[in-house]
Amino acid sequence: MQSAFLSSLNEAELLALPYLFEFWALPHQITPEGRWRNWIIMGGRGAGKTRAGAEWVRSCVEGAGPRDAGRCARIALVGETVAQVREVMIFGESGILACSPPDRRPEWQASRGRLLWPNGAVAQVFSAHEPEALRGPQFDGAWVDELGCAAIDKGTNQPNKFLDPKSSESSLPHYSNGRRDDYLQAQYLRAMHRFWARPENNPVSVEYDGPMLDLSRAFVWAWDARPYPHFPALEAVWSDGGNYARGHWITGRASARSLASVVSELCERAGLTAYDVSDLKGMVEGYAVGQVEEARASLQPLMLAYGFDAVERDGKLVFLMRDGRQDHALEASAVALSAELDADVERLRASDTELMGRVRLRFIQSGADFETVAEEAVLADEASQAVAASELPLVMRRGAGRQIVERWLSEARVARDTLRFALPPSKLDVAAGDVLRLQFDGIEQLLRVDRVEIGTEQMIEAVRIESETYNPVDLAEDAPLMSGFTPALPVFPLFLDLPLMRGDEVPHAPHLAVTAEPWPGSAALYTSSDGDSYQFDRLIVARSTLGVLETPLGAACPGLYDRGSRVNVRLTSGSLASVTELAMLNGANLAAIGDGSPENWELVQFQNAELVADKTYALTRLLRGQLGSDAWQPSEWPAGSYFVLLDGRPKQVDLQASERGLERFYRVGPASRASDDASYTGVSQAFDGVGLRPLSPCHLRVASNSAGHVASWIRRTRVGGDSWEAFDVPLGEESERYLVRVSHGAQVVRESVVTGPTWSYTAAEAAADGAGGGFQLSVAQLSAVYGVGAFAHVDISL
Repeated sequence: MQSAFLSSLNEAELLALPYLFEFWALPHQITPEGRWRNWIIMGGRGAGKTRAGAEWVRSCVEGAGPRDAGRCARIALVGETVAQVREVMIFGESGILACSPPDRRPEWQASRGRLLWPNGAVAQVFSAHEPEALRGPQFDGAWVDELGCAAIDKGTNQPNKFLDPKSSESSLPHYSNGRRDDYLQAQYLRAMHRFWARPENNPVSVEYDGPMLDLSRAFVWAWDARPYPHFPALEAVWSDGGNYARGHWITGRASARSLASVVSELCERAGLTAYDVSDLKGMVEGYAVGQVEEARASLQPLMLAYGFDAVERDGKLVFLMRDGRQDHALEASAVALSAELDADVERLRASDTELMGRVRLRFIQSGADFETVAEEAVLADEASQAVAASELPLVMRRGAGRQIVERWLSEARVARDTLRFALPPSKLDVAAGDVLRLQFDGIEQLLRVDRVEIGTEQMIEAVRIESETYNPVDLAEDAPLMSGFTPALPVFPLFLDLPLMRGDEVPHAPHLAVTAEPWPGSAALYTSSDGDSYQFDRLIVARSTLGVLETPLGAACPGLYDRGSRVNVRLTSGSLASVTELAMLNGANLAAIGDGSPENWELVQFQNAELVADKTYALTRLLRGQLGSDAWQPSEWPAGSYFVLLDGRPKQVDLQASERGLERFYRVGPASRASDDASYTGVSQAFDGVGLRPLSPCHLRVASNSAGHVASWIRRTRVGGDSWEAFDVPLGEESERYLVRVSHGAQVVRESVVTGPTWSYTAAEAAADGAGGGFQLSVAQLSAVYGVGAFAHVDISL
């Protein structure tokens, strides 16, 4: 179809096709219909905003022919700066000149700052920094760029500049050092809005009864639709996340407040109206005042973090930044003599033992999950492990926290030197908070005045400072860690009523294995006796290693290595690994294989686990029927049977001994949701407590002769049977008793309870039972708590 369309065009039409924007444009680039006054396109980089604007200007000024008049003769091109308009809107790769066909391309008249079309239409360039220039000319239309400034040092020098390693236009603003500066971006936006909010700068038009610039329709570059803080934290999802720190984005920054506004609010709340915060600089991303307290206590964390002082001057509380800038320079002759001092200038240096060489700050990290983190600074020659630890209820970046502890450490080392001296009344302009440069005895020092006492002379108490202490340092900013979003999907629970494995388990309580893909972070178990009122049981923080058999697993002899079997297991979660033979004999790689019902689980160990496909392992060299589970081992576990690794992650459910065998109701789901949420899985189960079940006897033998049959066996224990030092394994029950059962076909013909591991069955009894031709003998140990244990069987043929 495309080939046919192109073939139908003549040469002139083919030459014109690249300039027919309506043919190529995306829907959002097409001029809206109707009588509109302002048209705003909101989109990220690459959305085609510049091309849409350039094509709109063309559609306004161009007529049917190159010299025919269009519907507009005078257009205003307005941007942040004249350079921005010229480089982006006119000469850019999507600008007016690049979009215009050769016979309609306008001429750029640099000396007059305008474009001139062949039909006489004119587009004049204007800068937002010279708003008065817009007063005289009259226009039919205007193409206005959005306002914005990157959060970068000296970004206001060239607000249109940005850093993007993938872009050929990436560059720093004039004279910028490239350091992140959120405060400058906020100040730029504040200045723009305050300027245009003044009626003298933005008069009301008599034509349409509105201001020249409608600030309610002023949009800032760039408010991003991607959710903060997932953008920029999840760089695996959005590759331009690294550009955020020094970019134009205000998402994530718009909620921050200036330090001056926060201090002002604290003062107003305390009833203080005579204050001055004009010297404060910086942005507060978050600050918590958790209790009713004095304003001084609320201000103290801010003063420590941002480095400013509060001083009283002329009845007003003045807040001054510690920036190291010199306010006064004093020569030795300016120092007055005082009877209170032993010298013209008293110097006091604190002991080295009072200096803490390691400082740690705990705070809340911004830009992620708002976790509490710590930053630490250490002097290069610090040998001790003593730490001066502080905690501030502030939200900030790690880099900002690191700057604070570095400043604290530097200030503490320099401020060990305290100086006291007197100044004459002629120096009353020296006040607390001022920075002095004092030259005395050939030594020049920079001092910060901490205290001033005015009497016959001024008594000055000051500490030594270094101006470099307050200069920000280039520090690598650690990317905040953020967990990805995990939807609250149902989890998959398996209840396992298992024999004792270690001996310290609750013998009657089942285990619970939980998995999900994706894992919600944690799962919760709720229990109920009636299916109505559910109570919290436990939190499952780690999902179990769980899967299904992809190949069947036939029965094998317990107590011996199963060298012939090879079973493939496809995991839903987790991984498997091979172990040494000694590790396996010591209990490693124990797993349960079953059909999902609570009691039907065979315990298996494996030595070798080979990854054969994605999440699929081939298990070889097995130990089967472990811990007495051979008694209910089927002839074959079919493909699709469940596999659960018993590595400690499946935890026991809280079940009282009186609740054994009773039906109870359970709900399992994401811990972030309530128990009645649709994501929860509900089941009802009753558990017999397999951990209480006596193990089946072993070595069951029957000696037969003409007089009858004599059966013997060896009991096993479910507790404490691993020691080789004891003469026999512990009984594990209140008394030694066994149930002996004789079956003929499917019918039980005789049962006996004996107290020792032997039993006699005469020929006459067999004949009376109808078992003279053969029978099956079954033996199980009895438990006073559980009842009949697992049976051992032997078939007798006569």
